[in-house]
Amino acid sequence: MTQYLFIGYPKCETCVKARKWLEDNSIDFVYRHIVDTPPTAKELNKWQKQSGLPLKKFFNTSGLVYKELKLKDKISELNDKEKLNLLASNGMLIKRPILVGENIVLIGFKPSEWEKIKS
Repeated sequence: MTQYLFIGYPKCETCVKARKWLEDNSIDFVYRHIVDTPPTAKELNKWQKQSGLPLKKFFNTSGLVYKELKLKDKISELNDKEKLNLLASNGMLIKRPILVGENIVLIGFKPSEWEKIKS
């Protein structure tokens, strides 16, 4: 049985819902606090490749830190390495929750997408 890595933030309502969904569906996971132990640039790079999503999707665009740094205007000027290092510098910049499995990486919580891991 696959054990997933669930990365979230305890005060995030979406993360709380996602965690409850995992528990309700008896999905085995290890929890990691996104601020206390933020993903490294190396991990993010691997997950981005695994997910097939553009790096832009990994940013928490509705978060305060994103807005304070005015990243909306700057993000397109950064190369991938700069984006990865920026994400790794502050867990609050990363969209959450993140669920990482052997062959899947899910960003954000959409129950319809997360259904894929139940089989």
